[in-house]
Amino acid sequence: MIEIGLLADLGVDLPQPIRLQRLLIAIRAQFGCQAIGLLRLDGDALYPLAVEGLGEEVLGRRFVVSQHPRLAAILSQREPIRFEPGSPLPDPYDGLLAHRPGVALPVHDCMGMRIDVEGAVWGALTLDAFDGHSFAAPAIATLPHYALLAAAAARTGQLEQNVRALRQTAGTPAGERLSGQHELVGRHPQWLAMLHELDIAAASDLPVLLLGETGSGKELLAHRVHQGSPRHGKPLIQVNCAALPEALAEDELFGHAKGAFSGANTERAGRIEAAHGGTLFLDEVGELPLTLQAKLLRTLQNGEIQRLGEDRPRRVNVRIVSATNRNLQQAVRDGRFRADLYHRLSVYPVPVLPLRERGNDVLLLAGRFLEINRARLGLRSLRLTPDAELALLGYDWPGNVRELEHVVSRAAIRLLGRGTAHHELAALDAATLDLAPLPSPVPQAPAQAVPSSRGWHDTVEDFERSLLQARLEQAGGNWAAAARSLGIDASNLHKLARRLGLKT
Repeated sequence: MIEIGLLADLGVDLPQPIRLQRLLIAIRAQFGCQAIGLLRLDGDALYPLAVEGLGEEVLGRRFVVSQHPRLAAILSQREPIRFEPGSPLPDPYDGLLAHRPGVALPVHDCMGMRIDVEGAVWGALTLDAFDGHSFAAPAIATLPHYALLAAAAARTGQLEQNVRALRQTAGTPAGERLSGQHELVGRHPQWLAMLHELDIAAASDLPVLLLGETGSGKELLAHRVHQGSPRHGKPLIQVNCAALPEALAEDELFGHAKGAFSGANTERAGRIEAAHGGTLFLDEVGELPLTLQAKLLRTLQNGEIQRLGEDRPRRVNVRIVSATNRNLQQAVRDGRFRADLYHRLSVYPVPVLPLRERGNDVLLLAGRFLEINRARLGLRSLRLTPDAELALLGYDWPGNVRELEHVVSRAAIRLLGRGTAHHELAALDAATLDLAPLPSPVPQAPAQAVPSSRGWHDTVEDFERSLLQARLEQAGGNWAAAARSLGIDASNLHKLARRLGLKT
């Protein structure tokens, strides 16, 4: 019998994650199962919104339906479906149970049911039990009642989100999910608050300046701003200012007329003009040459550009989103960035939280990258061991989300290289992740310890030799880890070591 409390939750203003979690706790207790998941269909994949009895990393995974026959079977029919013990169809949760990580359960009971909202497929409810006889006919007959309750909870959350969006953004689609490569994963309160703030700013058409470390997701956030703005049907044009050669930067941004210079046989529109009506994303804007900053300022002030070789200006209507990992205020003080352009770009500055400050989000993101690599490498299952989870949570992530993605990808390939079979329940442990220990501050030698008779070159080499030896010791002799802690390429570190006489 359905608890009254679950029905009452539908009429209470609860955060949707809490509402769904309470629903799953009650369903799990009702059926006596060990694991349960509520997944939403988006495109060709199912996205876990809430889980019970499964590892936290599952919330970051995306289950492509075509790669998981059980999930495909659940979505193919309106009625509940049971997968009896011994079913030949692989279980998408193999090795992902919270309290028995890495354990396959070939003899267990599983059932699921599709959830429809307003006549369309919304997602699925899945249940797993250790006992092979848990889901007999009475349980199967009861599941549709809870599926209807899940549909009602989903619909309630959707309506609440729509009301908030109408109040805050005058009906723009700022709260819509980013899919595919532009999806943002995370549940840390500060991260969610930043996304909420960004969604509101997206509808305003004000210039947005994303401030954050390398690899923290600024490009994805720029896509979110564009998708959540009234300009979402128009182009989003991205310019990497750090990759623009100064000699070609003006032509790249503003374009040229025919005959403007040798080789200009046709006219060419620049990137700003290509973004007309849409959004121009200036990535690493702090690297923009000073000579171009004045011309960009004119575009922001007057809505005009002038192609190279043309006398008349052209009108453009673009929304500027920019990003930088530099301190632009300091650059203004140093004379490397125009103050007037800075104030134009930073009408709405948004600090982006680094990964090391996002708590358990690192596990959700790792789950996402694990699922991508599992599918890419054709593995039955790919997960983290408990010591790997602790290593991920304890690491400082100087390269942020981008570094995490690369760490997981390298570790997955390394695991296969060590002989792990594709049909096994593969697990990445801390050693396979090969994360460098956090560097300790290198003690500074007192001034009197440096012999006054030694020259500059010899003194610098002494310091380099001391620093390298200290980092190698911290990394337990692991050259790759020492190179990462120093922020240099491993091959360059070996060359440096040979030059300093530390390696033959």
